Amino acid sequence: MFETLGFDETSARAVSVYFALGVGLLFGALAQLTRFCFRRALVGEDRRQAAGVWAIALAVAVIGTQAAVAQGWIDFADHRLLVADLPVLAVVLGGLMFGGGMILTRGCASRLLVLGGSGNLRALMVMVVFAIVAHATLKGIFAPLRTALGSVTLPLGDAASLSGLAGSGGVAAAVITALALFVAARSGNRLLPLIGGAAIGALVPLAWVGTGYVLFDEFDPIAMESLSFTSPAADTLFFAVASSAVPAGFGTGLVAGVLAGALVAALLSGTFQWQSFDSPRQTGRYMAGAGLMGMGGVLAGGCTVGAGLAGIPTLSLAALLALASIAAGALVVERLLNAAASGSGAPTTKPAAQPAE
Repeated sequence: MFETLGFDETSARAVSVYFALGVGLLFGALAQLTRFCFRRALVGEDRRQAAGVWAIALAVAVIGTQAAVAQGWIDFADHRLLVADLPVLAVVLGGLMFGGGMILTRGCASRLLVLGGSGNLRALMVMVVFAIVAHATLKGIFAPLRTALGSVTLPLGDAASLSGLAGSGGVAAAVITALALFVAARSGNRLLPLIGGAAIGALVPLAWVGTGYVLFDEFDPIAMESLSFTSPAADTLFFAVASSAVPAGFGTGLVAGVLAGALVAALLSGTFQWQSFDSPRQTGRYMAGAGLMGMGGVLAGGCTVGAGLAGIPTLSLAALLALASIAAGALVVERLLNAAASGSGAPTTKPAAQPAE
């Protein structure tokens, strides 16, 4: 479709950067205002409300994405999330690592990026380390480990998609949507947070359709992408240090947009606040978590947004397994930390005077 839009001297890739910038601005602002976070939905003091916002985002993402598939605008048949041979060991191990890491850093990749835009220097430093380790896992010193773990596969065939297990994509999508809406309805949220969550969810099919249909150019095709922060963080880091040799892409625009959107929302709402590390011990904990998330996100095939919010609407069994593994890793590490704190006589939660994230 791209060739019909009248961009004679601009490539689809270049336009995708500006498109991603707009999507990122919206995500950053909405996520800042709603405190959108999968970790909070699992272990936060307001986990019920946070789960409701996350769930309604997922419901809208599933509805929108599958509606676009039904219209024939996009097709996930050849997408990496739906490969017939599931790299089960990499997905499960990576998910556990990512989940544990986001507990140590008090936020997943998307939440930390948003916090960075609102003045949290801890979050920004975590994202830098996260990007470095992710890039090292994709193309650097950890790539052989990634390849070895990815070689352990489970042949699924048509069962790689939930539509194959449920009998049809419509049935699978309806079940996921119904469960998500049930969680949202019982969350006790006010209307505005739920509207914000729904708007975040709508960005998922918007990005899929934008990159996979509107910007599709058969002479110079770009990858069909949606919200994700593992590979985009690595791509942004590489672009920052080698922009003369590496052009920006969708992921680079997305990361920049999220930072800018969160910054604007924080300034307008009066919530912008400079924050940093309190001690070397805290620094070590956050850096360890960043490393776990960087490697885990690559092995699992995405973060809570890339594999979860954007991945599950593709009806990918791999995405569902990745998100379940992330949740399991988070819950286990949270319990271990609380047990260790109780054993040492230290408080199991942060003092009220300190920021929640």
